[in-house]
Amino acid sequence: MTKRNKASGEDLSHRIEALAATPPEDALPPDAQSAFDALLEALEAGDVRAAERAKDGSWHAVQWVKRGILLGFRLGHLIEMSIPGREHHRFGFPFFDKSTYPLRDFKLEDQVRIVPGGSSIRRGAYVAPGVVCMPPMYVNVGAHIGEGTMIDSHALVGSCAQIGARVHLSAAAQIGGVLEPVNAAPVVIEDDVIVGGNCGVYEGTVVRSKAVLAAGVVLTRGTPVYDLLLEQVYRGTPEKALEIPAGAVVVPGARAIKGDWPRNEGLSLQTPIIVKYRDEKTDLATTLEAWLR
Repeated sequence: MTKRNKASGEDLSHRIEALAATPPEDALPPDAQSAFDALLEALEAGDVRAAERAKDGSWHAVQWVKRGILLGFRLGHLIEMSIPGREHHRFGFPFFDKSTYPLRDFKLEDQVRIVPGGSSIRRGAYVAPGVVCMPPMYVNVGAHIGEGTMIDSHALVGSCAQIGARVHLSAAAQIGGVLEPVNAAPVVIEDDVIVGGNCGVYEGTVVRSKAVLAAGVVLTRGTPVYDLLLEQVYRGTPEKALEIPAGAVVVPGARAIKGDWPRNEGLSLQTPIIVKYRDEKTDLATTLEAWLR
């Protein structure tokens, strides 16, 4: 961020904080809409983000940005955003949403490939050049998506989720979003991660660079992840989200439930397992990704 952008960002943050502090029973001032529009533009340009990485590698929510996004829901009113049908056909596609959150208006010079077929990217999301969007997929407000990433069919990028560069979100992958509480960090998928089909990553989980999540892996703050190589168990806490180590290859697994009755019934709980760390052989198995971008 340039010095000028940093200064303007600081001015914007002070304005957003002041507006967000307006009591619910009081009317927002006339310039609230322009401040909110400036926030959306800054998010879309990548000048501000809903979460930032500290020097020690930890991720933290940028609280004023999240307050500004919530402000948009207070500012907006319900309007019709329907897509009309053809002149000879009376049926169109009816949509109704807050006036402050229409779809992003992309142009060819943005160099984002949005394949036809029902995808939606809401205003206030940053989508870098080279991103590929396969239909239908959805990106919510506050999300940040790095260059060269592919978002496959039926994938969801939730509000404020942070997706790195050259990530593949496979079909039906769900990346959870978070707006409240404002101090809660969103899900972070770092660079060069592969998220398999039907995966779910929620509750502020951080997936470090070059990790591979096999199809069907579900990660939450309360999910224990067992590392077969290092013989460790990774867990989130109320204060700290679950983290998947860099390069880890995670597959769905199961662990026995303690107690006589569960053991006699052969019951187990789903749990992800790290079976290896990414190496040249794993990279060769994923080389096809580059051809699909």
